[in-house]
Amino acid sequence: MNGGPSGFTNAPVTRILVIACVLFTIIFGIQGRSNKLGWSYEDIFKKFQIWKLILSIFAFASTPELIFGTYLLYYFRIFERQIGSNKYSVFILFSTIVSLLLEVIAMKIVKDSSLKALTSGPYGLIFASFVPFYLDIPVSTRYRVFSLHFSDKTFIYVAGLQLLFSSWKRSLLPGICGILAGSLYRLNILRIRSMKFPEFIASFFSRLSWPSSGNIPPAAPARNTVGSMPSYAGRQVEGNNPAPVRSTVDPPEDSISTLVSMGFDRNSARQALIRARNDVNAATNILLESQAR
Repeated sequence: MNGGPSGFTNAPVTRILVIACVLFTIIFGIQGRSNKLGWSYEDIFKKFQIWKLILSIFAFASTPELIFGTYLLYYFRIFERQIGSNKYSVFILFSTIVSLLLEVIAMKIVKDSSLKALTSGPYGLIFASFVPFYLDIPVSTRYRVFSLHFSDKTFIYVAGLQLLFSSWKRSLLPGICGILAGSLYRLNILRIRSMKFPEFIASFFSRLSWPSSGNIPPAAPARNTVGSMPSYAGRQVEGNNPAPVRSTVDPPEDSISTLVSMGFDRNSARQALIRARNDVNAATNILLESQAR
């Protein structure tokens, strides 16, 4: 199973987040401060170092955590493609804030002396994403190894478990709080799933993220074969004898692959894209509505 087309096609927010995590982790790692980014009970309730809550979101404490964490963030770009960058940004903000609040409450209640500081990294977002991953992404392939049953989702769960227990209690608590935050989002608390950022904010982040090769639609190749559709310039020259235009255009292969990676049937994905005029988000809504009937 994959997350659709390779790269960050139609996932600019995920691209910014992954790049930020890599840069912050490398910078603080070079400075030897990676292990000092996690926040503790004393940092928040006695020293009032609230800035640690914000800084700890963007940097992982170790290289293994960075590898598994960025891989999961990269894979979960499938949700940004499914609901759109605007709503996915709301999901990021909600899951991050709620998981941090739950962590603060847990640290206040537990007061475990062995839990000196929580590990750093976007654990809230990553483990909140496992909720829709478990509920919405179907298994497309099953296989067996030495009488053990696996699916194409197994590796994602293994990577999540590796990250969850990477620092034992220091990573286990943020992971659990992330799952709770994802569950609250799923339950549509305060109608959060219908909320969007103002369009000018979404446009700003869209411009901030440079386009990848996958975001630029390929130019149609010029063909001189008999019976092929003439170019736009050719139609201008023909003047009063325009060539007939097809009523439907075959959807791009990467758009079909994106919907198939979400678990939809290939033919249904193609038909939905035709109805939605190749708008992936609109096609996703069409497919989800047809399943709900």
